[in-house]
Amino acid sequence: MGTWSAAELDVLIEAATVGTRDVVEAVDGFLAVMEEHLAIPFSTTVLGVEVNVVEIGLTNDSRVVAGCVRGGFRQDIGRLDLPLPVPPPDGAQWVEPYRCWSGRGAGAPR
Repeated sequence: MGTWSAAELDVLIEAATVGTRDVVEAVDGFLAVMEEHLAIPFSTTVLGVEVNVVEIGLTNDSRVVAGCVRGGFRQDIGRLDLPLPVPPPDGAQWVEPYRCWSGRGAGAPR
């Protein structure tokens, strides 16, 4: 995926959150760009086990999660906790801006 400069991250964050009025709307904005651009399904490894990411969604407390399946089991894993495969799926460039924005205290200025 490469390393993003602070300016590049700010541009992507602004694109995902433009017109939002609060944290919940901003998370919805990130979810929308991930749903639109992130190539799903894709496989990745969680705790040494390969899983298939079949969807991206929200929890009741407005966290972005990845719906992961393996065999007959399904588990939602926080998007920030889910490692991306190498190479990453198309659209993965939207993951790092969300991670950065979340790390700022859900959109707090740096």
